[in-house]
Amino acid sequence: MRRVVITGLGAVTPLGCSVQSYWDGLKNGQNGIDLITKFDTADFRVKLAAEIKDFDPLLYMEKGEVRKTDRFVQFAIASASQAVSDSGIENNIDPARFGVYYGSGIGGFDTFVSEHDNLLARGPSRVSPLFIPKMIPNMGAGNIAIKFKAKGPCISVSTACATGTTAIGEAYRAIKGGYADAIIAGGVDAAISPLAVAAFMNCMALTESDDKNCASIPFDKRRSGFVMGEGAGALIVEEYEHAVNRGAKIYAEVTGYGSTCDAYHVTAPDPEAEASGRAISDCLFEMKNSVSGAVSAGQIYYNAHGTSTPMNDKTETKAVKNAFGKEAYDLHISSTKSMTGHLLGAAGAVEAVAAICALRDNIVPPTIGYVEKDEDCDLNYTPGSACKTELKAAMSASLGFGGHNACIGFSKI
Repeated sequence: MRRVVITGLGAVTPLGCSVQSYWDGLKNGQNGIDLITKFDTADFRVKLAAEIKDFDPLLYMEKGEVRKTDRFVQFAIASASQAVSDSGIENNIDPARFGVYYGSGIGGFDTFVSEHDNLLARGPSRVSPLFIPKMIPNMGAGNIAIKFKAKGPCISVSTACATGTTAIGEAYRAIKGGYADAIIAGGVDAAISPLAVAAFMNCMALTESDDKNCASIPFDKRRSGFVMGEGAGALIVEEYEHAVNRGAKIYAEVTGYGSTCDAYHVTAPDPEAEASGRAISDCLFEMKNSVSGAVSAGQIYYNAHGTSTPMNDKTETKAVKNAFGKEAYDLHISSTKSMTGHLLGAAGAVEAVAAICALRDNIVPPTIGYVEKDEDCDLNYTPGSACKTELKAAMSASLGFGGHNACIGFSKI
C-alpha cells in the first residue's frame, strides 16, 4: 500500500483567515468567541458565537463569482486556495489523478433562509435561479474542483461534526488504495444565523453563558453547551513518492484513520463509548503498524472533539480510556474549541491543521478557560497555556450528531 503525506494547509477561522494567524492564536491562548454581530440577539437566550472577522473573498475569487456563491463556498475556496498555494501542487499533477474530498455539515444556510423569505414575500417567480447551486452542500467540493481543474474523484462528505475528519480520512484511504495521487480534503460551515442558532438553542446544545471566557470550556465541570462557530479548513493529502518527486514540502505522514458509528441516538453519544473508542483505537493500531512505527502515548498530541457539552466531554474521556487504557493519562490532550468554538463541518479539518502544526513545532496548544476539575474528566487537558514537549505523532478526533465518529493520525516523517 502507498504512503500518504500532507503537503499543504489552509484555514479560515475565528482566530484568523490564514494558517499562521490561526496557529499563532491557538499557541497564545487567544479567544475567538464574542457577542454575535450578524443579527440582533435580543430575543435569544444565546448571545455568543465565534464569527469570522476580516474575511475578504476577493482575495480568492472574482467579484462575479462572489455574487454567485454562498458564504460557505467562499470559505471553502479560500481554505483550498491557501492549501494549494502552500503545497505548490497546481500544474504539477495530472488532473485525472487530482481529487477533492470536501464536505459541509449544513451547506448554504444563509442562502436557504434568504430565498425562503424571498418566496414568501415576493412569490415563486422571484426565487433566484442561483438558489440551488448556491445552497447544496456539494458546491464547496464542486467549486474547488472547477477552480483547480481536479478531474479525479470528487466527493462531498457530510457526517455532521465529523465531516472534516471523515473527508481527510477517506482521502487518505483513496490515495493509499491508488485511486488518486493527491486530494484537496477538508470541511466548511457558515451557519451563524437566527434560524440555526435558535434550532441549536432549543435542542439544548448551546451554552447560554454571556461571558466569553466561561462559555466554551471543554472538560471543565461548569461546561453547559457548545459555542457555535464558522470557518473552513483544507489539507493537500498526497501520495509520498509523488510529493518527493516534485520536491514538495512535507508536513507529516498520515498514518492512521478510524471511522465508526455509535448507532445509538441522533444527537446523544453512546455513554459506553464503545464505537467512539474503537474509532480512536483503530486509528492508533494503524499508526503503530505504519512505517513510522511504535509510539508511546506520552509522545502523542490528541486534539479532542471537546465541545464543552456535559455528555460529549465525559463520553470522549471514556472513549480515550477505552482506546489507550492506563496510557490515556500520559496523552497530551487539548480542545482548541475552547478558542474557536465549534465550527461544525469545518471542525475536524481546522483541528487537523492544528494537530499538524503542533506536531511540527512540538507545542501542545491549551484548553483555555479550564478551571474546575470534573471527576468524570480526569485526563491531561493542557489547561490555561501551551505546553512545549517532544512529539512524535498527533491525533484528531471528531464525534458527530448521528453517532458519526472519526479519528485521523499523523506522524513525523
